[in-house]
Amino acid sequence: MKTLIAISIITLVALALVSQLHFAHAQLAQQTSAKQYINLRAEVWNEFFRMTTAAFTVGAIVSGTMIWLVWRFRESNPKNKAPTKWEHLDDPTAGSYEEEGH
Repeated sequence: MKTLIAISIITLVALALVSQLHFAHAQLAQQTSAKQYINLRAEVWNEFFRMTTAAFTVGAIVSGTMIWLVWRFRESNPKNKAPTKWEHLDDPTAGSYEEEGH
């Protein structure tokens, strides 16, 4: 789980750095030559649409994973009929009161 969080943070930082480098490159290109005019407003919208696409992709992956988890571990799934190895453990709170004489 920690590696997944670390990879997610690294990916978000990389996305932010790529957009900043892209803007810096656009500014440098705009300063060096008047022939290579870059509409910075168009570049901002381009980055917005790139980030929106990335956000929708991440959202689709997360929601697909959640749907799979809910579908796989539902109570009516035939694979979940048999108790797991942890459910076979003795639970001290699962006894009846009649056996203990209360």
